[in-house]
Amino acid sequence: MASWEEQLRDELAGGGLAVNSVPGKGRTLFATRSFFPDISEVDKNQLVLYAQMANLVQLILPSIELDLKEITHTFSKFACNAHTICDPELKPLGTGLYPVLSIINHRCCAPNAVLIFEGRTAYVRALQPISKNEEDSEENALLEGYRCKDQKCDGFLLPKSGGVDNSEAGSLYKIIEEQEQKLYHPSSTTLLHTRETLLKIYMELQEWQTALMYCRLTIPVYERVYPPFHPMIGLQFYTCGKLEWLLEYTEDALKSLTRAADILRITHGTKSEFMKELLGKLEEVRAEASFRLSAGDERQIDQPFS
Repeated sequence: MASWEEQLRDELAGGGLAVNSVPGKGRTLFATRSFFPDISEVDKNQLVLYAQMANLVQLILPSIELDLKEITHTFSKFACNAHTICDPELKPLGTGLYPVLSIINHRCCAPNAVLIFEGRTAYVRALQPISKNEEDSEENALLEGYRCKDQKCDGFLLPKSGGVDNSEAGSLYKIIEEQEQKLYHPSSTTLLHTRETLLKIYMELQEWQTALMYCRLTIPVYERVYPPFHPMIGLQFYTCGKLEWLLEYTEDALKSLTRAADILRITHGTKSEFMKELLGKLEEVRAEASFRLSAGDERQIDQPFS
């Protein structure tokens, strides 16, 4: 009688799968044949979109015969391998297909490399030394990737609505924050998302002191979740530094912008326009801090820098 391992191996083989050992990772599931999407399982709205695209291509290139299944397969490959092109602050601008980048493992919780764009050019920059036989792993599933995907939703609870202004939304989210503080660990990503939303709300309301408070509260969680030189940490320090400088907390702004520059010079390089702007700000803050120190005019803040 076959053992359970042999039975499992036979069942996987029948489904076009096999278990192989990968050095440093243990056992991994591999495909032994090609897999294609089942057209019957594709959402009806997607099918309509594919049909519209097919008609558009036929209008442009009438000599080409198109097959709906083939188009579905092509769209599926694009959806799996395309990358979101972001600006230097990791705000989405569009989508691009980069064949070489698609080969890189990009579902790693502790990536050793990060993907950064300068215009249409993509750069994969190492966050730590990578040995000859080590696999590159680039992460694009940032915390923002786990938010609600509904386009009508601006978070996890409150929908976009003309009936709720930022002041009211801020009050409601503060109530949510108070309840989450009772239920969750201080480093909970659920609490983090609420505070990120509050940061955004108070930035839009231009209530800079409250915005700074929430920005500072997010940083320890970012440092817990991400590797030390991840751009998300650097960008959060950058936001914190800009708020501190605006509020004339010059010494704290100097610390925050220095931390931001130390991280982002690795992920963004030093020649990009974004880094030139950041380093320029840092020099201005450093000069202002030196002047204030010599004049004995440095303001003290209520909360110590964390």
